[in-house]
Amino acid sequence: MTELTPYADIQGAHGYLALPKGGTGPGVLVLHAWWGLNNTMRGICARLAEAGFVAFAPDLYHGRVADTIPAAEALAAALDERQQQIMAEIGGAARFLAGRAAPPGNLAVIGFSLGAYYALQLAAAAPEQTPAPALFYGTGGGNHHAARGAYLGHYAEEDEYEPQAGVAELEEALRSAGRPATFHRYPGTGHWFFEPDRTQAYNRAAAELAWERTLAFLRA
Repeated sequence: MTELTPYADIQGAHGYLALPKGGTGPGVLVLHAWWGLNNTMRGICARLAEAGFVAFAPDLYHGRVADTIPAAEALAAALDERQQQIMAEIGGAARFLAGRAAPPGNLAVIGFSLGAYYALQLAAAAPEQTPAPALFYGTGGGNHHAARGAYLGHYAEEDEYEPQAGVAELEEALRSAGRPATFHRYPGTGHWFFEPDRTQAYNRAAAELAWERTLAFLRA
């Protein structure tokens, strides 16, 4: 396992790489929430490595991490001003990971909140490379007809950031595009229910069930 690994010919493009004991395995790209590449996201990479995957999380904030909602909102808003560069960095991260995964080629991608939006964009832009997106409490638009493979979604019952109407709209859009989509709703949860450092939102039972479902999806 390495800390910060440069992965693209873009200044500041680094990420966190976690390797399984055997050194290689199927590749999973992890796209962080609006907090940034914090210890929780690194921990998710480590858990994936323990399960036999090569996990890589690009640092879309280039070293910055937010602990408060206003700070996270500011960092996320800054991404909107450089969408082309962000997608280039994510594409570079996918290529970097593909070269270290076995078998090479197809990757899965997990996106958390903000990262779910970019996971959807990547699945549409590079369907031959990332056919299997797993989404945690995040949605987004785009041309889903170009995508391939199945989709997995984990959504909170009460989420001020992702209302049920938006989740249902994405689910219907994916199915209309011919994409198999399995969306799970977790009763009694809110946004960030999977992230243990969000102590007021974290729901252990829901998080453990979502993790089991995610591993099953990645291994299918």
